[in-house]
Amino acid sequence: MTGWVVAAGLALLVLAVLFYAVSIPRMAREITAAALLLGLAGYAWQGNPGLAGAPRKAAGAQAGSFDEGLAEQRRALAERYGPAGQWLMMSDGLGRQGKTREAANVLLSGLRQTPDDPNLWLGLGNALVDHADGVVSPGAQFAYRRAMAVDEKAIAPRFFYGLALARSGQLQPARDLWAPLEQTLPEGSKLKAELKANIARIDALLASEGANPQ
Repeated sequence: MTGWVVAAGLALLVLAVLFYAVSIPRMAREITAAALLLGLAGYAWQGNPGLAGAPRKAAGAQAGSFDEGLAEQRRALAERYGPAGQWLMMSDGLGRQGKTREAANVLLSGLRQTPDDPNLWLGLGNALVDHADGVVSPGAQFAYRRAMAVDEKAIAPRFFYGLALARSGQLQPARDLWAPLEQTLPEGSKLKAELKANIARIDALLASEGANPQ
């Protein structure tokens, strides 16, 4: 309501100044009044006076949501260089700018050239999860599973698929992926210790919910 009062008040103030202070001709007064009425009509049509004032962010300016640590972990576990590395680097760059759709599309372009690259499928899964704000969509599930199918012994697809599931609240499926993977890793490795800690946290959460970890 305040927005309408301000708009109407400004319109009346402009009319008063033009009519009495400036003393414009009668013909000009009618044109001026019509212009102000059109302006108010446009405000009534498209304006939102009830909304609170706030600075507007540019569309897609969500670069702060890009998980740099997660990207570095993926680079440590998966391919850094070669054709896949170049596509992944471009995708990460777009992700930093908040352009999550474009980040996923870049990887799709790479997969058209090398459809059996597990690193690109893994990157696509991560990009689709990022685009969906953490939700493991059917497309992301397909990409992760495709990465695991192309290279059954690869560590990265199982790790990141499990991580995406755990972060989306799918604790038991995440544990089902991580437990066998943890068993295959050498003692003393950093990733094995991380997985053990993650699995222990999942078990505690499942126990608190009354579920028995399988």
